[in-house]
Amino acid sequence: MPLDHRSADGPGTTHADGGFQSRVKVIRAAVIGTVVEYYDFGIYGYMATFVAMLFFVSEDPTAALLGTFAAFAVAFFMRVPGGILFGHIGDRYGRKRALSWTILLMVAATAVIGLLPTYVTLGVWATALLVLCRCVQGFAAGGELGGANAFVAESAPTRWRATQTSLVNSGTYLGSLFAALVALAATSLFTEQQMLDWAWRIPFLLSLPIGVIGLYIRSHLDDTPQFKELADQGETKKVPVKTLLVTNWRSVLKIIGLGAVITGGYYIVSVYAATYLQTTAGHSSRLAFASTAVAMVVGAATLPLSGYLADTIGRKKVILIGSVGATLLGFPMFMMMAAGPAWAAVVGQSVLFVCVSVVNGASFVTYAEMLSASTRYSGIALGNNVTNTVLGGTAPFVATWLIGATGQPLAPAAYFVLTALITLVTVFFVAETRGTELRVD
Repeated sequence: MPLDHRSADGPGTTHADGGFQSRVKVIRAAVIGTVVEYYDFGIYGYMATFVAMLFFVSEDPTAALLGTFAAFAVAFFMRVPGGILFGHIGDRYGRKRALSWTILLMVAATAVIGLLPTYVTLGVWATALLVLCRCVQGFAAGGELGGANAFVAESAPTRWRATQTSLVNSGTYLGSLFAALVALAATSLFTEQQMLDWAWRIPFLLSLPIGVIGLYIRSHLDDTPQFKELADQGETKKVPVKTLLVTNWRSVLKIIGLGAVITGGYYIVSVYAATYLQTTAGHSSRLAFASTAVAMVVGAATLPLSGYLADTIGRKKVILIGSVGATLLGFPMFMMMAAGPAWAAVVGQSVLFVCVSVVNGASFVTYAEMLSASTRYSGIALGNNVTNTVLGGTAPFVATWLIGATGQPLAPAAYFVLTALITLVTVFFVAETRGTELRVD
C-alpha cells in the first residue's frame, strides 16, 4: 500500500516546512523588489528642490518647482501603458518574467538620471532627457505593485493572505523611507553648494547596487502555483486586459475608487509633504526629511497590523476605519504641519500616514480576491495605475498650484480629504472577501 505523505495539519499543508520556506522566499523577493522600485521612483521627489534648480531654470522658484513636479506627474501617465504591458506579460507568460523586467527598467532609468548633464551644460535637452527617464521609470513602476501583490496573494494561505500581501506594500514605504533617509544623509553631509555641484547624483546612482541585488533574488523564483495551473491547462488568455474589461470591468472601477487615498493621499503625505514642510511651513530640509522618515516608519509598522486586522475582522471594516480617520483628521493634522513647531509637524504627518496605511493594508488583498488568476495581474495593475495617474502623480503639482492660486496653506488638506472620501464611498459597493478562495478561471 503506498504511503500517504500529506500532513495531518490539513489540506494544502506541505510535508515538513517546505511550504513555509517557499512563502518566505516569495515574500522576501516581492518586498525587496518593491523596495528597489519605490526607492528609485521616490528619490526624484525627495530631490525635487535640487532638480528644480538644475534642470528647470527659472527666475521664479515656484515656477521651477512646478516644472519639477510636472515631470513627476508625467511619469505617472506612463504607468497605465506600463501596467497594461506588464500585466499582459504576467498573465500570459508568467508573473516572474514581468517582475524581473520591471526592476531592470527602473534601475537603468534611475542610474541614467544620476549621470545626466544639467541645464547649464545641455540646455533644454537636459530637461528633455530627464523627463524621458522619468517616463521610463513610470512605465516600469506600472507593472510592479500589481504583479508583486498577485504573486504573494497566489502563494499565501487563505487565513493569512491579507497579512502577507500587506508586507509587500510595506516595501513601497520602506523604499520611499530609504529614499528619504538617503536624502536626509546627503543634505546633512554636504553643503547646499556641494549638493548642487555633484552630490545630488549620489542618491540616483545608489540604485545600481541595490537593484542588482533585487534582480538576482527575483530571477531565482518559481512562478505561482495558480499561474502554473493555468499555463499547464492552456487557459491563459490571449489578450488578458481585453478579457478583463469585458468580463470584470466593475471590479476595475472598484479598485480605482478604493485606491484613491492610498495613491493620492500617499503622495500628499510623503513626497509632497517633504516639500510642503520646507516651502510652506518654513522648516529646514533636514527636519522635512526626518519627519517624512518617521512617518514612513510608523506607516510601515501599521501595514502588517492592518493586514492582520483584515484577516481577523474583515477587509471592509479596516478600509472604513482608515478612510473615515483620513476624512476627519485631514485638516487638523495639516494645521499642525503648517503652523506648529517641529514636533507638531512630525505628529501631523505621521497620523495622516497611519490613516493611509490602515487602508493600504487591506486594499490589495481585496483587489486580488475580486479577480481571477487569468486576469489578476492586469486587473490590479490597471486599476491601481489609473488611480495613481489621476490622483497620485498629479498630487504634488496640484497641491503646489492650489497654494499658489488660493494663498491658503491648508489647501493641500482639501485634496487629501477628497481622496479619502472617494475611498469611503467606494467601500460600500465592495463585497467582503475575507476567507474566500482565489479564483483560478
